[in-house]
Amino acid sequence: MRVLLVEDEKPLAAALGKIFEKNKILIDVVNDGIEGKLLSENDVYDVIILDIMLPGMSGLEILKEIRAAGKNVPILLLTAKDDTKDKVNGLNMGADDYLVKPFVTEELIARVRALGRRPWEVYQDNVIHFANISLNINSGELYVDDVLNRLTAKEAQLLEMFIRNPGMTISKEQILDRIWGIESMAMENSVEIYVHYLRKKLETSQTYIKTIRGMGYVLKERENVKP
Repeated sequence: MRVLLVEDEKPLAAALGKIFEKNKILIDVVNDGIEGKLLSENDVYDVIILDIMLPGMSGLEILKEIRAAGKNVPILLLTAKDDTKDKVNGLNMGADDYLVKPFVTEELIARVRALGRRPWEVYQDNVIHFANISLNINSGELYVDDVLNRLTAKEAQLLEMFIRNPGMTISKEQILDRIWGIESMAMENSVEIYVHYLRKKLETSQTYIKTIRGMGYVLKERENVKP
């Protein structure tokens, strides 16, 4: 699981970062709303935690932007005051949960784990598209134009990650964390194998997976270029 925490209280943010890492949850921590919004555009997070009161851009503004972009990543709000209006506004704007400060860190971890365990279909459309390919993320059915290919669960998860981040370089570490989990961080050859499988199944499509040496992989549209 990978979490994004946007919290402007630096001592609290640093402490929470260490607690998440101790619980074997990968976490990226930023302290202002603008940087948090930029990171939220990268679809590698299983859960996003937003403090409501942030410099540059509020947590509610980030939440609004995320939902307006069609992203359905689970979002938990943190607020410093027990304000019913804040809670109602956040939930109406698409937040999945909230906690009022001060909170017990064990409860925060438990809520984040619960949000991360929810089935993807609760948050995402069943069918996603890029160029002339369509992927049903529930059944693993890949269509290249009208030709059906059936993907394994891991292949479908990997292709979903690429389709949701077209043109963005995704590292092996990000792929391993998202698909295999933190326990499999040493299995880099697994990523190479499954990228190879996907390339074979995308050969007749208008897309290809390009290797960016030393950085990772990126899904692109073909321009008379072979991977």
